[in-house]
Amino acid sequence: MNRKLEGKTALITGASKGLGKAMAFALAGEGARVALASRNEEQLNAVAGGIRASGGAADVFLADVTKEDDVRRLEQQVLAKCGAVQILINNAGINVRKQLTEFTLDEWNSVLDTNLTSVFLMCRSFVPHMKGGGYGRVINMTSIMSWVSLPGRAAYSSSKSALLGLTRALALEVAPDGITVNGISPGPFGTEMNTALMQNPEINAQFLSKIPVGRWGRVEEIGQLAVYLCSEDAGFITGTDILIDGGWCAQ
Repeated sequence: MNRKLEGKTALITGASKGLGKAMAFALAGEGARVALASRNEEQLNAVAGGIRASGGAADVFLADVTKEDDVRRLEQQVLAKCGAVQILINNAGINVRKQLTEFTLDEWNSVLDTNLTSVFLMCRSFVPHMKGGGYGRVINMTSIMSWVSLPGRAAYSSSKSALLGLTRALALEVAPDGITVNGISPGPFGTEMNTALMQNPEINAQFLSKIPVGRWGRVEEIGQLAVYLCSEDAGFITGTDILIDGGWCAQ
C-alpha cells in the first residue's frame, strides 16, 4: 500500500486531544512519524499509545509553546530524537468567551500568546530545518472566527484573524523552498473545547441552526484534510485558508 506521508516526520502542537489528536492519528495512518507536543504528559502518552497500537510511530514532547525557552528546547529535543521535521501543524489554541470590556489584560494576552505568538515561535524554530529538501508543509489552525465573529469572541477572533495574515506572509517567504503554508478554518466541531456548548440544549440548537449541513463537524474530517494538504498532491496550494465549516461562512 502506497501511504501518502511515508518517510515524513510531523510535529503537532496541542496534540493531546481534539483536532490535534485526530490529525496525529490521520497522519500516522498515512505513514508519518508524529511528534506530539503539549503540556499534558498523561494525555500525550495516551495518544502516542493509541498510535503505536495501530502500527504507527509516535514520540511525546512536553512544552508550553507560548514560551520562547520551551520552544527552543523543543526544537533541540525533536531534532535529536526525530531529525528535522517536514510537517509542522500549529494546533495549540485556547478561547476565552466574554465581552471585550470584561477582559483583563492577562486574559487577552493569554489568548494572543497561545493562538498567535506560539505560531511565530514554532515557525521560527522549525521552518529553517525544512529548507533545502524541496518539500515542507506548515498548517496553521485558523478558524471561521478568522472570517466572521460572534459576541464574546473579541480576543479569539483577533488572534485567528492575525494568524491568517501570518499564514499568507510566511507562505510567500518560503514558497521558493518548496514549502507550503496554509490555514485550516474549522467551524463547529465536536471537540472538548465545545463540549459545554453541545451539552447546552438551547445553545446547541442555536449552533445547529447556523450550520447548513445540520450537524457538528467530526474530528476525523479535519484529519483527512490535513493529510491531503501535507501530501505531494497539494504542492500547488499555499498561502490560503480552507474553510471546513458545514457551510457556515457561505451564508
